[in-house]
Amino acid sequence: MRLREGLSCVAALAAGLILAGCGDPKLAPGAGAPPPLKVEQVEDRNLFTVDRPEQFPLTTAVEHVTTTELRVTGTVNPDIARSVPVISIATGRVVEIKARLGDTVTKGQLLLRVQSADVAGAYSDYQKAVADEKLANTQLERAQLLYAKGAISLNDLQVAQDTEAKARVDVKTTAERLRVLGSSDLEQPSGIVEIRAPISGVITDQQVTNAAGVPGLGSPNPFTISDLSYVWIVCDVYENDLVNVHLGEKAEVRLNAYPEKVFTGVISNIGPVLDPNIRTSKVRIEVRNPGLMRVGMFVVATFHGDKKESHVAIPATAVLHLHDRDWVYVPAVNKKFRRIEVQGGPMLAGGMQEIAAGIKAGQQVVTNALEFESTVQQ
Repeated sequence: MRLREGLSCVAALAAGLILAGCGDPKLAPGAGAPPPLKVEQVEDRNLFTVDRPEQFPLTTAVEHVTTTELRVTGTVNPDIARSVPVISIATGRVVEIKARLGDTVTKGQLLLRVQSADVAGAYSDYQKAVADEKLANTQLERAQLLYAKGAISLNDLQVAQDTEAKARVDVKTTAERLRVLGSSDLEQPSGIVEIRAPISGVITDQQVTNAAGVPGLGSPNPFTISDLSYVWIVCDVYENDLVNVHLGEKAEVRLNAYPEKVFTGVISNIGPVLDPNIRTSKVRIEVRNPGLMRVGMFVVATFHGDKKESHVAIPATAVLHLHDRDWVYVPAVNKKFRRIEVQGGPMLAGGMQEIAAGIKAGQQVVTNALEFESTVQQ
């Protein structure tokens, strides 16, 4: 009896809790609905209103027809045809160096002195040749005298003449060898050989130091002298861009060190073999060096293709460079101006700048974008 009463109480308590939950106003239908959406209008940050728009002069974008351009990087290199190695015929040891890498030298200037035993051997051969010639000349005179008296035959006279002629050849040959080795005094040759510059130019390579050995005609050569009045600009051009590069055409070259200066060169060679790793071909441009170009400098070369392209041109002052982007201001209605992003191109003559995209020919822009920006930001 007591168990049945307990169960009845528990059931009544559970039913009361369920009815209480259903009656909760927070859980009733429609209660606590989210408020209606409110749309806020964001201000256009590229639209500016000015009180006196007439104080900002306008200019009209004009059409600018140009050819396709290809820009690649490259380096300054010496002209191989104008580079001459400095060699020493004589082997030996360096005793003095009179020039260094990077020095400008003139033809005939002393570069280094080499102590060589080759000169001693050459001088010995020369002295022997001189003595043989003297003996052959004496024998020829005696043979001529005897032949005139009928004491010897014509054959003996001819043998003496031949011997004397060969002796003279030996003297000339050994003397020339001494001069080639670097000995200027045939009577008292020195064991020190002087190596002089074969051409005027700049020493672009040095492979010798004090007390070093000189291998003669073996490599490496002590120095290399380059005439840098003309240099090579060697660029890497991707195979897909080779259509814009043609032999004999001109190319513009700008040095990274002097970006405001433009040099003009001629394309003299397009490499027939591509680099298998980066798929590029070596393109060579010959440029006259006014003295600013140094071997190893980085450059930007511009090639002009055959295809014509139409762009626009506006004054360079109408372009605002902001956050690594180019902008212009164009007039809008109700004393407003809109800022438009454009794709700036290269500078043109007369203070103009090419615009590749963003505006069209005939469209008006503010002439001085920087002044306009400063005014509206105040």
